[in-house]
Amino acid sequence: MTIRVLVVDDSVVIRRLVSGLLSEDPDIEVVGTAVNGRAGLQKIAQLEPDLVTMDIEMPELDGIETVRSLRASGNRVPVIMFSTLTERGAAATLDALAAGASDYVPKPANVGSVGRSMELVREALIPRIKSLVPRGSSLPGPPGRVASALAPPPLRSPTAPPAGGHRLLVIGSSTGGPEALSTLFSFVPTLPVPVAIVQHMPPLFTRQFAARLDRQFGFEVVEATHGQLLRPGTVSIAPGDFHLEVVPEARGLVARLTQAPPENYCRPAVDVLFRSAAAAVGPAVLGVVLTGMGSDGCRGAQEIVERGGSVLAQDQASSVVWGMPGAVANAGLAEQVLPLREIGPQLLRRLAPPRTPLTMTGARS
Repeated sequence: MTIRVLVVDDSVVIRRLVSGLLSEDPDIEVVGTAVNGRAGLQKIAQLEPDLVTMDIEMPELDGIETVRSLRASGNRVPVIMFSTLTERGAAATLDALAAGASDYVPKPANVGSVGRSMELVREALIPRIKSLVPRGSSLPGPPGRVASALAPPPLRSPTAPPAGGHRLLVIGSSTGGPEALSTLFSFVPTLPVPVAIVQHMPPLFTRQFAARLDRQFGFEVVEATHGQLLRPGTVSIAPGDFHLEVVPEARGLVARLTQAPPENYCRPAVDVLFRSAAAAVGPAVLGVVLTGMGSDGCRGAQEIVERGGSVLAQDQASSVVWGMPGAVANAGLAEQVLPLREIGPQLLRRLAPPRTPLTMTGARS
């Protein structure tokens, strides 16, 4: 069974190039193209594709409004946006994700040749298509939900929480993560502990994303900076192309940014954050793995568990892609596998109340 894709872009060159590179894959069939969002909506109704790739800036009806109209009609077909690596492109991409797009692929910039540009698009786009549309499955749920007839994953026996509750929260997410994080935080009115997040995103996007969340909620959300003190009530998001580590110092927990080699093909990587958090505070850390492609976070979750901390994972039904949380759950590392809307209330039950002192392991003077 091939994956049937519709390509929507106002550039005839891009339509031809994307159609060509997708058609080279034996698992993918390009069933049509459209010149703008209005034509795209008509083609979606006519052709019923399994997935749509869509430009953001188009005449008559742009990509954001097209996705919004598609979701308003009840159509859940996965949509991957093409975005530019600019401030404006980042903001527009986040708008598209908020409107209901499933994922995005940045357009290559300054790479020297059309051939290299298309290779970068191929490397980014095809795995996303295959992750969002698993062949042979079609169950109701979020766009790109992965269906499974397997037995429920094994749950880890709950560990005894540290006295007073967990004192550091670390979260990892990727595909579907921006909207998952927005939903999660809508159920968390206050954050009594420091929060550190790795969301797989390129530079510029993470700063825009942090600013958007900061405007949306009553607590502070920032893009992490090197040497920043991680304070209770503040959410720190790893900047694109930098690993984020949590380091204990005499003054408290501090953010350390590095450009060490990518892990799991990612920088920032969830494993790096989780591993450092486990080393910094031991059983005081609570890790959460949300929707995302791949398995980043699984090894880090193992280290959290080995040091006495706890891990929660998003369930399959509410995930856009159950790769990262599924890897953690199927490895038996999660104490609970929860629908997204139940994770926030669970955090409030597990986190330490405000002003509880943080006892750190390995603090340096």
